[in-house]
Amino acid sequence: MLSYRHHFHAGNFADVMKHAVLTMLVQSLQHKDKGFCYVDTHAGAGRYDLQTSEAQKTLEYKTGIARLYDLQSVPKSVNGYLNVVRQLNNFTKLRFYPGSPRLVRSLLRPQDRMALLELHPTDVRLLAEEFANDKQVTVYHQDGYEGLKAYLPPAERRGLVLIDPAFELKTEWTSLVEGLKEGWQRWPTGMYALWYPIQERVAVKRFYRQLAQTGIPKILATELCIYPDDTAKNLNGSGMVIVNPPYQMDAQLRTMLRWLWESLAVDGQGGARVEWLAPE
Repeated sequence: MLSYRHHFHAGNFADVMKHAVLTMLVQSLQHKDKGFCYVDTHAGAGRYDLQTSEAQKTLEYKTGIARLYDLQSVPKSVNGYLNVVRQLNNFTKLRFYPGSPRLVRSLLRPQDRMALLELHPTDVRLLAEEFANDKQVTVYHQDGYEGLKAYLPPAERRGLVLIDPAFELKTEWTSLVEGLKEGWQRWPTGMYALWYPIQERVAVKRFYRQLAQTGIPKILATELCIYPDDTAKNLNGSGMVIVNPPYQMDAQLRTMLRWLWESLAVDGQGGARVEWLAPE
């Protein structure tokens, strides 16, 4: 399995894709004044120092966020995401990278809130320190899938759930599908975003079939690969499945992901794709 410990991979191309999409989804919720709730089932540490030994060992951020950080001309769909990263670094040299919780917290309005779940003891401590005394953020030391049963539906009845596991277990693909089913049954009008690695196309196709068989409508799959998608030892790409995406988000994502692929792909390999697994 992938064993995706984030301290080694923060800011890589998969993070860029995930967080650019996540930013677009959060911004779409802000088209209405009413507050919303963001739930992160595998929240991680909150932020990452790219100068740590873990990040320096892999240097994956250099082929991810570092390629985009100083660009002056970027699509509007990417600009909001990059501004959050730059703000975290005080608009100076790149050193810190936001995890999903820090990214979303930077986008929240006063009427919005976050519920963050993390099971890893070290990461949940760092997460609690990151958001200490922040009344809009609640941190839970809890299994993310169990949290879907405990905290859905939220009182606001508007919001987004990110399910972003580390894929350390062989059962993670099944757990991801079952977790979505559990959440959707409790809150069918919520928006859900599921992150997954792309190492072998056969595993992704199986995952897509399982999602389609749930009977859940309005499932959109998005992918960004910077290498061919059938080399099992590599992280060739990553994807985000979105349930209940905003109107016309598929067209916006096609344009944005194409730009990211052109900016990050290695020797023109891989590609970007957006497809409906289950229409409305």
